[in-house]
Amino acid sequence: MSGEHNWNKAVKTLITKEGNTHCADCRSPDPEWASSTLGVFLCVNCSGIHRNLSEISKVKSLTMDNWDEEQYKFLDSHGNRAAKEMYEANVPPYYYRPTHADCHVLKEQWIHSKYKHKQFVKESNFCDISNGVKVGNLLKRGRDNGQYLHRKFILSDLDGTLKYFTKADAKEPKALIKVDSLNATFQPEKMKQVNGLQITYVKDNKTRNLFVYHSDGQEIVRWFNAIRSAQFHYMKLAFPTATNKEVLICLTRHFLKEGYMEKTGPKPGDSFKKRWFTLDNRRLMYFKDPLDAFAKGEVFIGYSEDGYTASADLVPSTYGNCTWKYGISIGTPDRIYIFTCESECERESWLNVFQKVMSQPMTLRDYTVEAIFRRRS
Repeated sequence: MSGEHNWNKAVKTLITKEGNTHCADCRSPDPEWASSTLGVFLCVNCSGIHRNLSEISKVKSLTMDNWDEEQYKFLDSHGNRAAKEMYEANVPPYYYRPTHADCHVLKEQWIHSKYKHKQFVKESNFCDISNGVKVGNLLKRGRDNGQYLHRKFILSDLDGTLKYFTKADAKEPKALIKVDSLNATFQPEKMKQVNGLQITYVKDNKTRNLFVYHSDGQEIVRWFNAIRSAQFHYMKLAFPTATNKEVLICLTRHFLKEGYMEKTGPKPGDSFKKRWFTLDNRRLMYFKDPLDAFAKGEVFIGYSEDGYTASADLVPSTYGNCTWKYGISIGTPDRIYIFTCESECERESWLNVFQKVMSQPMTLRDYTVEAIFRRRS
């Protein structure tokens, strides 16, 4: 085969080979870029991150750039499967592998860790927690004033706790959180901090939010994976017969959905109020502000065969002052909840996620949480 045009055409056929059909780093389908020095196929977003690693990765478009014979042969002899065997040979089971839906900082640090720092090659001894403990300062948002101030955090893999202190020399922590009860998720859009992390846990049967960030993206991702490491090892000790797959399901998770809806009280004359809603597993929490420390209330979303329903609803005329007309009715064994959405599209989005949750049978842990909710109501 000869000629510039033919080599370009040949390169494009390589994305049909097994392993090359998705981005090597975030698994987005149909990659349109490739690294001519690493031999991997990439989506447009990950190619942008690679471009900032120009000393390691030279990226080119599969459709807009020209390829030569040497570059074609290199890509053909390497590819995503070979790169994974080399650069992901020693990824800890708890380490979070970002997808195309994740925020930039997670994907960026994953790519840096793989190719720049080579943390996961066979010879590496990568560890998120040194001697079972991680200590450092994070900027934490104040519950009342909204200011971000330096706070000392200590994460212990040994006893499965996360503590934070208001002063570096404080003897007693402001909070002690068991890692098996907390969730950590990146929240750059809501927090308006590129490296923002939301830590959620239950205190006195109420959900508590901590909003933290670090100026260094690598450091905040280290904290995130250190939390997952502590959770993983805690769960493996607590449930020694559980498989890695079963334990990984219990680690940090994305919220199923967040956004504004209007909510009314249980009486027909109660007014509607705009609230920020967060659906975390089966907990539907609502807040006056997206960055509130405590939820104003919570609704348990159970299993459809146990009497839980979700349906589109016309807001009765007896309900006053609602500005959004696209209603949702959530039925529980104890009460009917009425919410309204700003658009029909947003209502369909919420309904889909509610119905998906309700279609899944509950675990023993879910029934324990449901019992707590019903005692509170």
